[in-house]
Amino acid sequence: MPSRRDLANAIRALSMDAVQKANSGHPGAPMGMADIAEVLWNDHMKYNPTSSKWADRDRFVLSNGHGSMLMYSLLHLSGFELSMDDIKDFRQLHAKTAGHPEYGYAEGIETTTGPLGQGITNAVGMAIAERTLGAQFNKLGHTIVDHNTYVFMGDGCLMEGLSHESCAMAGTLGLGKLIAFWDDNDISIDGHIGDWMEKGVPGRFNSYDWHVVAVDGHDADAISKAITEAKAVTDKPSLICCKTVIGFGSPNLSGTHDCHGAPLGDEEIAATRKQLGWTAAPFEIPADIYAGWDHKEQGATDEAAWNDTFAAYAAEFPEDAAEFERRMAGTLPANFEVEMDSFIAKTQDEMPNIASRQASQRAIEAMGPLLPEMFGGSADLTGSNLTNWSGTVKVNADNANGNYISWGVREFGMAHMMNGMVLHGGFKVYGATFFMFMEFMRNALRMSALMKIGTIYVYTHDSIGLGEDGPTHQPVEQLATMRMIPGFHSWRGCDAIESAVSWKMAMLRGDAPTALVFSRQALTPQPRTAEQVANIEKGGYVLKDCDGAADIIFIATGSEVGLAVEAAQAMDANVRVVSMPCTNAYDEQDQAYKDSVLTLGVKRVAIEAGVGDAWYKYVGLDGGLVCMTTFGESAPAVDLFKEFGFTVDNVVATAKKVLG
Repeated sequence: MPSRRDLANAIRALSMDAVQKANSGHPGAPMGMADIAEVLWNDHMKYNPTSSKWADRDRFVLSNGHGSMLMYSLLHLSGFELSMDDIKDFRQLHAKTAGHPEYGYAEGIETTTGPLGQGITNAVGMAIAERTLGAQFNKLGHTIVDHNTYVFMGDGCLMEGLSHESCAMAGTLGLGKLIAFWDDNDISIDGHIGDWMEKGVPGRFNSYDWHVVAVDGHDADAISKAITEAKAVTDKPSLICCKTVIGFGSPNLSGTHDCHGAPLGDEEIAATRKQLGWTAAPFEIPADIYAGWDHKEQGATDEAAWNDTFAAYAAEFPEDAAEFERRMAGTLPANFEVEMDSFIAKTQDEMPNIASRQASQRAIEAMGPLLPEMFGGSADLTGSNLTNWSGTVKVNADNANGNYISWGVREFGMAHMMNGMVLHGGFKVYGATFFMFMEFMRNALRMSALMKIGTIYVYTHDSIGLGEDGPTHQPVEQLATMRMIPGFHSWRGCDAIESAVSWKMAMLRGDAPTALVFSRQALTPQPRTAEQVANIEKGGYVLKDCDGAADIIFIATGSEVGLAVEAAQAMDANVRVVSMPCTNAYDEQDQAYKDSVLTLGVKRVAIEAGVGDAWYKYVGLDGGLVCMTTFGESAPAVDLFKEFGFTVDNVVATAKKVLG
């Protein structure tokens, strides 16, 4: 039987060989963490390589994603569908083995990691999801949700401020099934970290109310004992500080930054093989090593045991079991669309004159009873974002059985923890803040789009219309840049009806993220036909048409739609008003529909209280813009709209100039 060190050396060999073949990558971290990974994956972690989406599997996150060959080696050796040819294809075009672990590329990868600090934060979200799902579904004598979330992270993850936000939250919530391993190797790209990283990491995590233990990261017995101890601590998360040598086994480069982000070189690899006693040729794994790693039989046994547990649960609680399966599959209740369409029609009939943030809260109230998987939150702005509803039950350290969380003033952490909850499964997750503060969250928005997951971002106080708080709080460029994220949908409704439709569309998009942008101030409701209400879903539609051919088309979003309607009435010309609450959804429509809305050859003016450069895509270079070109000011909203040209007179003047 091979020794533990022999099994760990298989990771080292594959990592240095793959990086060398690609002439690109990071061999040091996989070589340094190989002993920790071997103990965790062979002796402690619950997973089935032939059933990677098994609901009660343990989750594993490689937060230091540059060490991706560690992830790929583990998947290959333990029996996942990742071949040696995939390993040889490391970092090549369309390979499963991308430069950093990419969600959806290979079975067993739970999240995309690379931006440091993000993986540990996703993992906190996963642990929140596990705890809450268990509280919602487990019954006396029937535990169907009971798994751990394991995270590997390096010094870079701990330097990023994001990890402070999420790890403090994990301690506050007492997430006892979250276990993180710190690769304490004293090295980052610039060299030894002593000049730029604090030395008190264990103390920091103690202050977060984590269970903290330190071990030699190359002592398998000590590592195993620490994991066992961590699993026994159920009232707080655990940090296992693992003192390791980066590039372990390399006689000339280990312990230095030279093996962090570059191939070792053929000569050094040969010397490393000799020092490790690894005699197999590149990309060859001896049969006894494969046998020592193969987890398929154990994984099948563990999953079968859970299946028996779930069958007993289903026999006693059939409705709960069916609900659990539905939620984990990510399908919405059969009556959701019908009920939401009824709510939207009722809202159109009522035509409430309210702020769209209030309309959003009405939609949440309507959806809450329909969607037990709905899980909301706010970054310390619930009373302003209006993201709670009558059925809100707060999740905190004392109560896991809820559907809402106060994230505190940690927008970036909130967004990535939300992503983690979505990745875990079982929830439709939304979280809110002021629109201006999406700047803190931008990387999380990008990552949710990159992973194609349905996180919902709620933003209120959408423009200069928020008023007196001034330019620091007034978003002007945010909507334009958010619309540019591939696969991301950004909605800014003009009234309660469009706001309700935007919520419906966000809930239906399970494979891509959505931002919902709402106003602080009241918005004038617009009358519509049933056909127009149906066309809202297309992202852009004709709201007000004219008799005969249009001379000019006004395109507007949000609060500026009402202004466009008023200005059209003041024009001595045939004006069509197009409401375009979601340019992204509009762009996805067929050309015939788009041409029916924005008729070719007709001059156009775009009206939006944000920067307007991107609107040239719709109005053309001969079109006009009534948009922001500067930051805002501090004043009441009515004064600001007048100051920056959002008036009937200015829209009419701009249109006349375009018409010549």
